[in-house]
Amino acid sequence: MTTAGGWESRIRAELSRVVDDGRWRSPRVFDAKGPAGVLEGRPVVSFASNDYLGLSAHPAVVAAAHEALDAWGAGAGASRLVTGSRPIHSELESVLAEWKGTEAAVCFPTGFAANLGVLTVLGGPGVRVLSDELNHASIIDGCRLSRTALTVYRHRDMGHVAELLSAGADPTGAGPPPPTIVVTDSVFSMDGDAAPLEELLSLTRRHGALLVLDEAHAVLGPHLPAAGRDGAGAGGGDQGAQGGTVVRVGTLSKTLGSLGGFVAASRDVVDLLVNRARPYIFSTAPTPPDAAAALAALRVLRSAEGDALTGRLASLIDRLSEAGLVPPAHPSPIVPVVLGSEQAALEASASLLEEGLWVPAIRPPTVAVGTSRLRVTLSAAHSDDDVTRLLHALARLTRPAPAVP
Repeated sequence: MTTAGGWESRIRAELSRVVDDGRWRSPRVFDAKGPAGVLEGRPVVSFASNDYLGLSAHPAVVAAAHEALDAWGAGAGASRLVTGSRPIHSELESVLAEWKGTEAAVCFPTGFAANLGVLTVLGGPGVRVLSDELNHASIIDGCRLSRTALTVYRHRDMGHVAELLSAGADPTGAGPPPPTIVVTDSVFSMDGDAAPLEELLSLTRRHGALLVLDEAHAVLGPHLPAAGRDGAGAGGGDQGAQGGTVVRVGTLSKTLGSLGGFVAASRDVVDLLVNRARPYIFSTAPTPPDAAAALAALRVLRSAEGDALTGRLASLIDRLSEAGLVPPAHPSPIVPVVLGSEQAALEASASLLEEGLWVPAIRPPTVAVGTSRLRVTLSAAHSDDDVTRLLHALARLTRPAPAVP
């Protein structure tokens, strides 16, 4: 029996195309709490998680989730604007705003949803968006959904950004420039390099553009200038280093080890998102246990223990730098081992797995053709022995020069 309109054959043809292209994927069940666990019956250590500080398994974080589960149940039951808001949501948003030095913050179900909300509300017809060519898929999709005039600038190329911002201005000076958003990841998810924030802030301020900054992977920075919530410095009013000209998007799912996303910005921006962002309005609120876990993790992060964890993570990155895998002072725990072809990446991943190390191959369309790679991610929860095993295993791999895409 065939489905109406030939859908069965169409879907099968698309599946066949994925297989023929060598890009078939499926989830692999990892039974774990932290980096070490069991994958398909074998013990492995994962170097692929975004749980950068190991907070997903921190006793205080787990206990907070349990307490919220007992207090409010497993789910919120409705969107935030209906009956889904709980005290823990408001408390988390207040602490997030304090942490980011902004007037307000608002939580979304995921970081992906947060980017969609920001770009579809602040973008739109009559607005220009300048987007880094290696931005995350959520930024790309947010730009598409916003129906904004989009220009993609060369990766981390501030000369190109300056040129594009100047090109949008009225050469006579008689009229205002079109409303412009510059959007970037602060740390790029596949390469682990960082955006030049000081230059971006200077350029956007000079040209009156809005900077949307996705800080999902910025566990070690780069950091915007510190600020108070009274308008001085980075997070307050329009005269500050950020003021109303920076919107900060973040996630609760990586550094904080929970689930969800958030936006920290001026009170006006947050109020506009609450009233117009469809992913916020039409999604069930984040679960109380997730919100409570994120709040507990944030408190750990901002404590002396958090300083120790980030220091531990930085020391592990230094070990990979000393081994020549990344340059000195690499800004993130994301370490790309670019192998070129998809087959080379798959074979390298399989070789590591035989040694009990799980580092999945990253292939197109996630990265450009000719840049398939192993994406190593480090966590403060990794032991010194874990990292030593990884370094020895990587040294044994044959690494051909990456092809130029």
